[in-house]
Amino acid sequence: MSKSRGIIKNRQVWTSAEEVYLREHYGDGSTKKIAEHLNRTLLKIYAKARKLKLAKTSEYIQDPKNKCHLFKGHGFGVASQFKKGQVPANKGLRRPGYAPGRMKEGQFKKGQVPQNHLPIGTLQQDNYGYWRIKVREPLPGEATGTGNTKSWPLYNRWLWEQHKGPIPPTHLVIFKDGKREHCVIENLELLSMADNARRNKMWGRLPQELAEVIQLQGVLKRKIRSLSGKEQDQRSSGSSV
Repeated sequence: MSKSRGIIKNRQVWTSAEEVYLREHYGDGSTKKIAEHLNRTLLKIYAKARKLKLAKTSEYIQDPKNKCHLFKGHGFGVASQFKKGQVPANKGLRRPGYAPGRMKEGQFKKGQVPQNHLPIGTLQQDNYGYWRIKVREPLPGEATGTGNTKSWPLYNRWLWEQHKGPIPPTHLVIFKDGKREHCVIENLELLSMADNARRNKMWGRLPQELAEVIQLQGVLKRKIRSLSGKEQDQRSSGSSV
């Protein structure tokens, strides 16, 4: 179907006579003239010559008037290539601190800090609107921006760990009001991925006001359970005494 639409052109099949002509003229003849005679592109001539293991003669290559640009494998340019152990002519001429003209004035000095350097503790928003905090300098080879999550972890997770302790596996630190830019400890909540998925599925079918009431109800229930647990622990410790 593609061929009938003209998308794929018919292949040019090489005849025996054309192959004989290529063998006879390729070694010391102009590739451009051979291509014109056979009504083919230069690339097709080179490809067929490679397939037939044909090569230009040394006389043709060394003749300056040909100005030939040969494919890899013909040995063109070997004489001017660097040999193993050859020393460059400019070796040792440029030393540390070398700079022509006034270039040296704009070079970085040892220990100089770039103007765009951000100190540890800096808060910065990433491309998704999440706040990130710089906790260490990037190691050699690491990214320097907020994409380096080891140097720039999420601020909401870092803030939770500072106040509440380590975050269990498969748990998220989410924003109670859904606003990622409102990143304060009072607006953060620890939630498992499973609970978060169920909540998102449920909230997608509820009005916003009702979803907020259910969310507040969940916060209240967790607070009551927490206080009840503490009270029970106190009673147990008192009875054991």
